[in-house]
Amino acid sequence: MKLPFYIAKRYLFSKKSHNLINILSGISVVGVMIGTMALIVVLSVFNGLENLITSMYNSFDPDLKIEVQHGKTFHINTFPLQQLTEIEGIASYSEIVEENALLRYKNKQQIVQIKGVDSHYTKVSKVDSSMVEGNFILQKADVNFMVMGYGIYDMLGIQLTDFATAVSVYIPKRGKNISIDPTEAFNNELIMPSGAFSIQQDFDTRIVIVPLRFARKMLDYTTEVTSIEISLKAGSDVREVQQKISKLIGNQFVVKNRFQQEEMFYKIIKTEKFAGILILSFILLIAAFNIVGSLSMLIIEKKKDIAILSSLGASHALIKRIFMVEGLLISLSGAIAGMVLGGFICWIQQHYGVIPLEGSGSFVVKYYPVQLQFLDFIKVTAIVFVIGFFATLYTVGQISKRLEN
Repeated sequence: MKLPFYIAKRYLFSKKSHNLINILSGISVVGVMIGTMALIVVLSVFNGLENLITSMYNSFDPDLKIEVQHGKTFHINTFPLQQLTEIEGIASYSEIVEENALLRYKNKQQIVQIKGVDSHYTKVSKVDSSMVEGNFILQKADVNFMVMGYGIYDMLGIQLTDFATAVSVYIPKRGKNISIDPTEAFNNELIMPSGAFSIQQDFDTRIVIVPLRFARKMLDYTTEVTSIEISLKAGSDVREVQQKISKLIGNQFVVKNRFQQEEMFYKIIKTEKFAGILILSFILLIAAFNIVGSLSMLIIEKKKDIAILSSLGASHALIKRIFMVEGLLISLSGAIAGMVLGGFICWIQQHYGVIPLEGSGSFVVKYYPVQLQFLDFIKVTAIVFVIGFFATLYTVGQISKRLEN
């Protein structure tokens, strides 16, 4: 392999008799470099956005969530809570009741999802660290309070200093038939707002957190819950704990990790990332045609060299290997340059935030988040190598036919 590599390297860097061949070789390297750079940058941006949004979801979603397989609620007094707490790795749990409701404040109203939580909720969720208005207070003695997403807070025009005006909560009565007076079909309670959190738009415009006792009263529940949210100890194996819980509670319940709780979101991210790789790979494929062109021109120029090598006893396989190595050197040269340039661009964006996000004033970050991952460099190298290999193989196949003739 040393001889083909030595000759191919000389062909790549030596001056050709026709300047057009040098230009085509340079275009081939630059084309692969730009495609590689684009792949690295796009993948790094996807990584940054994924990590940013995932961290937002993780500040609200628990490590594990138990829901009933069929139906909506289950009675907590029939659930094996004691055995659940004995499972290694579980730090805490919280009983949850969720239901849609209508909020009314002064002359404004909004449909939301109320989430009734117990006193352990802050141990399974980090929502209390995401407060932007007021404080995370749900109850004081016999008085109930609500904490809402900032989107709801803004739409309703909540004023935390207005202690004379409470929020009216309306929830349809269970099993109540429609009557002439529509207000009879709803349970209605007043509750004071204590603060607003900001995590992610989906949560900020939908979620209202209230005490569990308040939610049960509104829904005419006694011991019912819609889910149990669980936090794990640091270093615990999520999958292992999930399997132990599933074995304990049986098939009538389902245990979801964070990925499964937001399965659609993660699938969309993965699909978009795959689509980005696919589109940019096609661009690299187009750039590979330059490799075919430059190699074809080089073969034409080196006909005398090929004849001399053949007369000296070089086999057709050796001659083909020379040009195979030549094509791969063009591909890998462009790939290395593209990865260095792409990595440098991402490094600048990470440290200096050159490219801002449009509408960043309403977003959690001002600049595009990027994150370099070593695995992406491996993937990009593999993509460039495969495309370059087949482009070179096609060209060398044409040489083989000419040599055989």
